[in-house]
Amino acid sequence: MQLNGLIQTLPKELKLLIAAFIIVLSVGFYTGLLFVGETSSANPNGIEEQYLGNEVDEDALVMKFKKSDKEMLSLVHNHVLSMSIIFFLVGLLISIVKLNTTLKLFLIIEPFISIILTFGGIYLLWEGILWMKYVVMFSGALLTLSYTVSIIIIISQLFTKRLN
Repeated sequence: MQLNGLIQTLPKELKLLIAAFIIVLSVGFYTGLLFVGETSSANPNGIEEQYLGNEVDEDALVMKFKKSDKEMLSLVHNHVLSMSIIFFLVGLLISIVKLNTTLKLFLIIEPFISIILTFGGIYLLWEGILWMKYVVMFSGALLTLSYTVSIIIIISQLFTKRLN
């Protein structure tokens, strides 16, 4: 079965369903990024402070405490499971767009690596491996970039006619 470019041949109803799904999913995804920006200042030290607290900083505007075992396990568990499902579905859609095989494989596989690096990195940071904040920052940025590129490709190919 030829998958490359299949998305352009789908019936209008399926294309509309996929477009609606991608739009609503993106609202949730980017709202989550806004939350990250609000809670961690979207920088390595803010990420460290979010999970390890800032009780020793007398100048802190908002007091933050180190996350508990339950909070960390819940955060990692929920994000790894939910983001795996999100990127599995986005990966399925990427598998049926017309795209260079290397780029397609990168967009399908990379998010799963970044999920592990981001949330495993958050956990290891919480455990005291402070340099993991840079891994979390990089992998989170790469995850966001992969998601953004994927949805742009999917949406653009949903509404273009297939040229043989």
